[in-house]
Amino acid sequence: MQVQYHNLNFGLGETINLLRDQVNRFAADEIAPRAAEIDTSNEFPQDLWKKMGELGLLGITVSEEYGGAGLGYLAHSVCIEEISRASASVALSYAAHSNLCVNQIFRNGTSDQKKRYLPGLVTGDDIGALAMSEHNAGSDVVNLQLKADQDGDDYVLNGSKMWITNGPDASTYVIYARTGSDGAGGISAFIVERDTPGFTPSPKLDKLGMRGSNTSELVFTDCRVPATNILGFKNEGVKVLMGGLDFERVVLAAGPIGIMQACMDLVVPYIHERKQFDQPIGEFQLVQGKIADMYTRMNASRAYLYAVAAACDRDETTRKDAAGVILYCAENATQMALDAIQLLGANGYINDYPSGRLLRDAKLYEIGAGTSEIRRMLIGRELFNESS
Repeated sequence: MQVQYHNLNFGLGETINLLRDQVNRFAADEIAPRAAEIDTSNEFPQDLWKKMGELGLLGITVSEEYGGAGLGYLAHSVCIEEISRASASVALSYAAHSNLCVNQIFRNGTSDQKKRYLPGLVTGDDIGALAMSEHNAGSDVVNLQLKADQDGDDYVLNGSKMWITNGPDASTYVIYARTGSDGAGGISAFIVERDTPGFTPSPKLDKLGMRGSNTSELVFTDCRVPATNILGFKNEGVKVLMGGLDFERVVLAAGPIGIMQACMDLVVPYIHERKQFDQPIGEFQLVQGKIADMYTRMNASRAYLYAVAAACDRDETTRKDAAGVILYCAENATQMALDAIQLLGANGYINDYPSGRLLRDAKLYEIGAGTSEIRRMLIGRELFNESS
């Protein structure tokens, strides 16, 4: 039973609306039918990379000079939202590629680096990843310990990275390593290729959710990387990292919104189909109240995201709102997934329905790209400092 309802028109403009329709059709045809299998098998369908490349989705924020679409962060957010609606794990891998890797190289790379790496990443011939976190440097990322010691025209990397999305699959990595003293002032960013001797991606981790979005440890043992592969400037990697982290948080907030819409896609037909006491459960006021809360929570999240993403496109975003939007969207998505399970009752608790997957996937966004606690601390600190 297909049940539709009118959603709010946010007035994003014809270009973004056409893009949304295109991505929605692609995700419905190519991703949604495989979402359950991706979750149970914990395998990413590698054919999707080329298909997303053919649609122009892998270089949304990259200029046309390098094969990209030349659009902005609002457009990118809409793409992630629609893919996440079909499969949150596919959307996470897509975001790690297109924002964390591709966008960082586009924003910070030299002309030669862009010409060398972006065309293959934009078409999907190459897969991208970013490696920031370590076993003992997650939220406290500036205390990372991966060492990069200069040796002539090269840097020799030793150490490891952990919890890296696309780690097992990528061919091009943006890696943060220590090239100087302890703290923020001694970090540099490098572009590392998969076949570099001394670099080993470990087998993928067996995760609670976001299964199929392959995540692994990366190990570096006397891994020699040319100095020309520094992204940005030596010992200024934190500028690359923190500047990119704001954009990362904004576009990643679209992932939870896709999950919220998937919850609505699940429960709206169900409250018509499921009958108790000889009537659809959607006629009960308590059910109506819960679905009303879900709808308003979802669209309030959308409004915040679209406003912050549009601010990014105007180069007006603030760090507190980049953290605020993913905090708000992530926690709302987890609550909506719980609400969906409750509305489905016993059916929500069995794996025949996708509600459990939606909850497991949603939880990641309260942890990745900075935990909810770190986001709250950052927002509060920014507000206090700005008002001092």
